[in-house]
Amino acid sequence: MTRTPQSRPSAAPPSRRLTTAQALITFLARQYTERDGRRQRLINATWGIFGHGNVAGVGQALVEAGPAMPYLQGRNEQSMVHAAVGYARQSGRLSAHAVTTSIGPGATNLVTGAALATVNHLPVLLLPGDTFATRPADPVLQQLEAPHSGDVSVNDCLRPVSRYFDRITRPEALIPAALQAMRTLTDPAATGAVTLALPQDVQAEAYDWPEEFFAERTWHVRRPAPDPYELEQAVRAVRTARRPLIVAGGGVHHSAAEETLAAFAAATRIPVASTQAGKGSLRHDHPADVGGIGHTGTATADHLAREADLVIGVGTRYTDFTTASGTLFAHPRVRFLNLNITGFDAHKLAAQPLVGDARTCLEALGAALEGSRPWRVDASYETEYTDAKELWERRVDAAYATPDPDARPTQVQVLGLLDALVDEDDILINAAGSLPGDLHRLWRTRAPGQYHVEYGYSCMGYEIPAALGVQLAAPGRPVWALVGDGTYLMNPTEIVTAVQESLPVKLVVLQNHGYASIGGLSASVGAEGFGTAYRYRAEDGGYTGLPLPVDLAANAASLGMRVLRARTVDDLRAALAEARTADRPTCVYVETETPDTVSGPPPAQAWWDVPVARTATRPQAVEARKEYDRQAATRRHHL
Repeated sequence: MTRTPQSRPSAAPPSRRLTTAQALITFLARQYTERDGRRQRLINATWGIFGHGNVAGVGQALVEAGPAMPYLQGRNEQSMVHAAVGYARQSGRLSAHAVTTSIGPGATNLVTGAALATVNHLPVLLLPGDTFATRPADPVLQQLEAPHSGDVSVNDCLRPVSRYFDRITRPEALIPAALQAMRTLTDPAATGAVTLALPQDVQAEAYDWPEEFFAERTWHVRRPAPDPYELEQAVRAVRTARRPLIVAGGGVHHSAAEETLAAFAAATRIPVASTQAGKGSLRHDHPADVGGIGHTGTATADHLAREADLVIGVGTRYTDFTTASGTLFAHPRVRFLNLNITGFDAHKLAAQPLVGDARTCLEALGAALEGSRPWRVDASYETEYTDAKELWERRVDAAYATPDPDARPTQVQVLGLLDALVDEDDILINAAGSLPGDLHRLWRTRAPGQYHVEYGYSCMGYEIPAALGVQLAAPGRPVWALVGDGTYLMNPTEIVTAVQESLPVKLVVLQNHGYASIGGLSASVGAEGFGTAYRYRAEDGGYTGLPLPVDLAANAASLGMRVLRARTVDDLRAALAEARTADRPTCVYVETETPDTVSGPPPAQAWWDVPVARTATRPQAVEARKEYDRQAATRRHHL
C-alpha cells in the first residue's frame, strides 16, 4: 500500500515590520521613472516642516531613512510646494519632490501650492498629517469639526486641487494608494499634485509589510502615438492652409520636443508663436520664431494670429491670455488643429484633435507632410513674417537701450542689462506682476530651459522658493529669481533655506513701491489705481502720501543674503555681473524708474477681458466701460 504524501503549507511570503510612515518612505526611495532609455529617481527628496501631526510618523521615518531619502528643511508650507514644483519642471517632470506637513495650518498652507502644481501639470507629492483615525479624543488639537460629517478634516480642502487624493485610515490601505499615487505622478496626461493624507496615529502604527512592496519599480513615461485617422485629417488641414500658425505651449517642453519642433518649422516654414509656458520652444533667433502670443505677445505673432486660417496648437491649454479672451483669432474661416496628450485640451476651440505625445505627433505629422509631395508655406508668407520679426527686434533694442549710464534704470532696462549678460546656461524665474508681460514680449530665449515663468496660476511669492528647486535640479547653472517688491513681501522666507543649503541663487528685487502691474490695470479699468501703492495714508484717507520707508535690501541681508545695491544703470550692470559669478545666495536690489516713451515696453498688442463697472459716476470708469464694450464686441466662439 502506498501512502499519499501530505502537502505542506507553503511558507509565508517574506515581510517586514515597519510603521506606516517608515513603509511609505522606504517605498518612495525605490521608485524610478524611465523615458527614452533614461532612468532616474522619481522622489528625489522630501521637504518638511514638523508639528505634532507628522513629527512622530513621517519625521521619525525620515530619521531612520537617512541618505536613502534626502530631507530639505523649509520655512513655509506653501513655499515648500513651490520649491518642489520648480524642481519638477526643471527635471522635465521625470523627477519630483515630496512635501510633508503637520495637520491644521501646515496642511491648509499647501492648498495654493497644490493648485499651482495641478494647473501647470507638474508632479508633486503632498504628505500632510491628518487627525486621528481612531478618534481617541474628539476634537483633537487643530481638528475641524463639521457637524454634518464626522470624517471631514481640513485636508479635504486639497481634494479639488489634487489629481489624486486618498486618506490612509489603515496601514494596509497604503499599498494600493501609494501605487495609484505613483501612477498619477508619472502619467504625462494626468500629473499634478497628489495628496496622501496621513492620520497621525496611523503614521506611527506598525504593520507586517510584504517585501514585494519595497521592490524597485520603474514607471515608464509613455509617448502615445496619434490615431491614424486623426493624423490623416491633420495632414489634410495643413496641406489646405495658406496662412498657418503654430502656437507652442508648455507641452513642447514637457515632451522634450524642442528639437523636433525646430526641425518641423524648418521643413514647413510655418511660423511659431509661444505661450508663456511654451516660450523657449524655439531659440529667439530661429527663423520661424515670432515670439510670444496673446495679450502679452509680440506685434508680429498677434498680427499673424489675427490673419491665420489654421492655428496649430502644440501642447497648449489656450488660456485667455493666449486667445486675447476670444478676440485674437479673427480670420472668418479660421480652423484649429490641436496636438495634445489630453483629449480635453486637444478638443478646445472645436479643433481637429491629434491626441498624443507632442514629440511623437510632430514627428508623425512632419513625416506625412514630407511624403511624396513635400509641403511648405508660400515664400511670400515666409518673407512677410520674417520682415515683421526684424522690425519687432528693433523695437526690443529701443526698449532695452540705456542712453544715460548714470540714470536710474526702468524695469525693461533691467531686463536689457540682464539680456546682455546671460548665456544658454542661465535660467530666469518669474510668476507675477508686470514682469511676465515684459518678459513674454521682449526676452530673447537662448535655450529650452532658460525661460521659467509660471503663468498658469501666476502666483505671487512663487519665484524665490522655485529658484531653490530649480537650483537643486540644475546645480552649477546661474538661476535668477526676478521679483517686484509686492511679490518679495509675499514670500521671502526661503531665502533662509537658500543660505542654509548654500544654494547660489541670484535674486533681483525691483522696488517700485507697490503693486505696479495691478495699479496700471486698475487705472485702465477706471479704478484709478485704488489700493495698489505702498504709501502712507494721506489726509484725504487714501494711500497717496509718501512712499513707505521699507528697506527690502536690508531685509534680504538680515535673512543671510549678500546684497548688492544698484542706483544707476552702470551700478546695475556691475552688480548683475558680480551676482552671476557668486558662489552664495546674492541679491541685487534696484529702485526702478517709471518708464518713458523711449525705454518703456511696447504696449499690449491684444486685449484681455477684465470686466469694467457697467454703471459709474467717475469719468475714468465711464470711459473705460466704453472701451470695454468696443473690445468685447469682437469676441467670438469658435464652433
